[in-house]
Formats: sequence, C-alpha cells, structure tokens
Amino acid sequence: MTEFFSLKNLGILLISFIISSLIGRWVLPQLKRLNAGQSIRDDGPSSHFVKAGTPTMGGIIFILSLCICALIFKLFTVEGFLLIFSTVAFGLVGFFDDYIKVIKKRNLGFTALQKLLCQILIAFILVFVQIKGQKLSTEIIVPFVNLHWDLGAFYIPFIIFVVVGTVNSVNLTDGLDGLSTSVTMTVAIFFALAANYLNHPTVMRFALVLLGSLGGFLLYNKYPAKVFMGDTGSLALGGAVASMAVLLKLPILLPIAGGVYFMETLSVIIQVISFKLRGKRVFLMSPLHHHYEQKGWHETKVVKVFVVVSILLCILAYLLLVYGGMK
Repeated sequence: MTEFFSLKNLGILLISFIISSLIGRWVLPQLKRLNAGQSIRDDGPSSHFVKAGTPTMGGIIFILSLCICALIFKLFTVEGFLLIFSTVAFGLVGFFDDYIKVIKKRNLGFTALQKLLCQILIAFILVFVQIKGQKLSTEIIVPFVNLHWDLGAFYIPFIIFVVVGTVNSVNLTDGLDGLSTSVTMTVAIFFALAANYLNHPTVMRFALVLLGSLGGFLLYNKYPAKVFMGDTGSLALGGAVASMAVLLKLPILLPIAGGVYFMETLSVIIQVISFKLRGKRVFLMSPLHHHYEQKGWHETKVVKVFVVVSILLCILAYLLLVYGGMK
C-alpha cells in the first residue's frame, strides 16, 4: 500500500486535475458559442427549469483530459488501451446523441435501439480483446470463498450485460449538478485502491487520472453548474467504471462499490413496473434523486447524502476485497 500513497501518484492526481480544469476554461466558451444549451424535460422537477440553456456535452472536458494524461503517463498496455477505448467509445455514442439533439436541434437523437446496439458492440469488443489479452481468461473473483470462478462460454454474455447495465446506470445518475461526477470520484478511489491491492498498476493510474480529471470538471459542474456532462460524459463514465471492474475481475463487487448507480436504476425499474401493474407510483419521481427533491430536499443536500452513501459502500466493497479472500 505504500506505493499507492507516493509522490508519483500525487503528481498524477494534480496534473490530471490541472489539465482538466484548463481544458474546461477552453471548452466552456466553445459550447456557449455553439449554443449547446440543455433543454429541460417538462415532466422533470419544476426547480430545474432555471437550468434551461446551461451548456451541455461538458464530458468532453474530462475525456480530453483522460486521453492527454494517457499519453503523459504512458498507459500503453493492453489494459490501458481497453480502459481508454471503453471510455472514449461510449463517450462517442453519447456525443453523437447529444450533437443530434443539442446542436442539430432534433429532439430524439439516437433511438433507444440504436443506442443499445452501439453499446452492445462496444462491450463485445471490450470483452473479446480483454479475453485475448489475458490469455483466454474467463474468470471472475467471488468474495469470501477465495474462488476464481471460470464462467466459460457464459463469460462474454455476462460481461456484456454488466457493461451495458453499468453504462446506463451511470447515465441515469446524471440528473443533478455534480451528482454523477462526485459519486464517480468515490468509485474511482475504490478502483484505484483495488487495482493497487490486486497489482494492476495501469488500472490504478487510470483510476487516479479519472479522479483528477473529474475533480477539474467538478469546478464547472458543481452547483450551480456552469456546464452539464450530457450523455457524452455520463456514458463515458459508465464505460470507464465498467472496464475497470472487468479488467480487475470484480463485476460481482460492482453493485456494491457502484451501489448509488444501481439504486438509481432500481428505482426506475420499480416505478415502471408498479405503474404498469398497479397504476400507482412507488416514488414521487424517478430516478431516486428526483424523489428526494420532490420531498423538499435541496439538490445540494441530495448530492451530499448520495456521496456519503457512495463512500460507505466503497469502503464496504474494499473491505470485502481485502478481508474476503479475493486475491
């Protein structure tokens, strides 16, 4: 663990933070010039109407920072390539969707099917190259029983499901100023520590770069947000989180470390099923963060509480990793 708390790693954090914050100073005026303003859904919280016109597609900021830092810190291994590929590829799906809706002013963007097919293709490429790069390894780590479970032929469909599900869960979490950014920063810390423990230095450096880049982006994304990440950013973050979990063989721990993402998704699923079967809603509004807004919480309180929950879940996940025989 001494290597993790090194001056080199501190330097990675600081440099990625500075690069991201500087990119933000350049990107934000460009988005304003393009009139890339966010439209607010009529069925969303009424308190969000004042946010109409705030520049979106801000995920470009930390994606560019990640790519630049990948060159600076030489993340040129197979793992490094897969991490950057997953982040950028999913980010591009979100970028084109945002571009169609925001710049071209076409409300629908990609259809749900088009988005899903793109996500499945990217997930397949990720898992296929990962298997080849790790000598056909189709194992995942199972907590407590000190077991590396070989899924065999089921590995590819299982990982595709995990990746696509994670990407869309992170996307649902992006609904309040700084929420997805802050939660993903705590998740990035977990993966940095986990990668250090499992001796995956490239994944650890990537997680630190992600953490620093999101810190720089948060300067512009915290309440009141000067820019939103858009699908460009939320899908990219989902790709980053999912790929780290896959490369570390920790998809089973992902619902714990990324518990906030999955609670948000579960709230939507419960809401839809309940309304279709019973004609009644369980939550005042979904995803979950809007439910608490409707209960009268200010969005800054929602973000703070969700981040604290995320920190506690990440601590639990790390304890399971270290003390659950998962090495």
